[in-house]
Amino acid sequence: VSEAERLGAERIMHAVGSTVWVNEEAQIDALTAISGSGPAYVFLFIEALQQAAVELGFSPKQVRQLSIETVLGAAKLASLSEEPASVLRERVTSKGGTTEAALRVMTEQGLKEAVIAGVKAAKARGAELGELLGKD
Repeated sequence: VSEAERLGAERIMHAVGSTVWVNEEAQIDALTAISGSGPAYVFLFIEALQQAAVELGFSPKQVRQLSIETVLGAAKLASLSEEPASVLRERVTSKGGTTEAALRVMTEQGLKEAVIAGVKAAKARGAELGELLGKD
């Protein structure tokens, strides 16, 4: 697109959020795998927090409040910081504490690897769908 077209598109899109421009059309599948499918990944994490909270004896109202406000607070902190997520995570993890114990189990269970693999699967599926839909 021309610079004028790009600026026009950005002006429209900024009304609903921020924009990220990619250099190659092939990157759109990766962008979709992160941002398009990303809310479902976050909802799955909230769902897991909620299930754990239920199993720990909290009421449905408490479960909702605790899980959503935790995610909102963490996202707000991340959005206000220039630090990488790994640094923020380290700052809220006390050596030998409860968070460290939880993260150790999550790491052993392969949480990070599962998220990365899932995102890559979404990107691959996006490319497949692009091929199928582009065969007119």
